[in-house]
Amino acid sequence: MLLEIRGHNLPGRTWHLDDGPCHNVHVGIQRGKHPVELVPGDSESAVWKAEIELLDVDAGLDFRGDAVQGRRGARFVYLTWGEVGNDGFTMFRRAKLMLDDLAPMAASGRTGQHVIATVDLTDECGGPRCARLAAPALQLRTR
Repeated sequence: MLLEIRGHNLPGRTWHLDDGPCHNVHVGIQRGKHPVELVPGDSESAVWKAEIELLDVDAGLDFRGDAVQGRRGARFVYLTWGEVGNDGFTMFRRAKLMLDDLAPMAASGRTGQHVIATVDLTDECGGPRCARLAAPALQLRTR
């Protein structure tokens, strides 16, 4: 299955944490332990793609891939927010796209399935969206 994450409404390049402002905010998809394909927080939109293998297991459907995180039964893909500076990327927030939310779509097509997740990347307080992604900030469809 190809998972395509389309982000829109990014919150901007500056964000204020409790211990001070971040001036070069970026977001990327996390592969393994590292965020990659970083996009500046003031971009008009962002797109990330991840190949995800679907496996039949006793408990139903499981997911594998370099962007897949978590334990069986609770797998997800992270969108990781951080500040880019001289020391590299410093993470301060993450959003989880739960793969079980995609299971009905993924199981229906299996081979060659293309799932598009459209995500509003700004939360209700104007900051980078974090925690579990859910409607209405997350819209799912297949292509």
